[in-house]
Amino acid sequence: MNLQDPRTIARAFGWLMVITFVTSIPAKLIYDSILNEPGYMAGAGSNTSLLIAAFLEVLLIAANIGTAVVLFPLLRRRYEGAALGFVTARLVESVFIAVGILSVLAIVTLRQEPAGADAANLSAVGASLAAIHDWTFLLGPGFTVGIGNGLLLGYLMYRTGLVPRRFAMLGLIGGPLIIASGIGVFFGAFDAGSAPQLIATAPEFVWELGLGIYLIVKGFKPAAISAMDATVRVPESSSATRERV
Repeated sequence: MNLQDPRTIARAFGWLMVITFVTSIPAKLIYDSILNEPGYMAGAGSNTSLLIAAFLEVLLIAANIGTAVVLFPLLRRRYEGAALGFVTARLVESVFIAVGILSVLAIVTLRQEPAGADAANLSAVGASLAAIHDWTFLLGPGFTVGIGNGLLLGYLMYRTGLVPRRFAMLGLIGGPLIIASGIGVFFGAFDAGSAPQLIATAPEFVWELGLGIYLIVKGFKPAAISAMDATVRVPESSSATRERV
């Protein structure tokens, strides 16, 4: 795979972005159906579903980092600072996800305690670990995503023209909405998963999934790639001229 080829970069990024949806949505549904279940910690039963969800989020982390890494060599040609910011935001988001995974795996370990363990204590510790997971989801996918995938990626796509600029506006709109909804949940203005947050999340959801599918099908706009190549060649030729003088 030639990651210097814009067509390859576009398809790789598109597929990685789709993978983030394929992994994160099922994991979120599993967590919500299990971690909020009363008596789950002290109850009997398999931990397989939680382990599957945790593994899906491990794949999510890999895909998150991959989306930033494959784009960086292309975007840094014109906007290195913003491109580096996008990579950093993806890494920060992945750290929050990783902390959430650890809290879930700790719940799995606690449920494997020998029979006779104090059910009340197990439930209290389990609830604390589940709360940690909820907060990591809010601060990572529920807040940092608005900065990275929304504002920074939207800005980069808009300024470079690698995708239609009207489409890139979705990122510039969806990012601030995600950030605002995260702040609202953080300060208790409304609950996580409530109608206001879901509505605020919709533009970012369409932006990210739509961008992934668009790049798989069409790739980057050739005219934008040519313009970026031209801006790279001009400084090099100018530098060489100065050296000869």
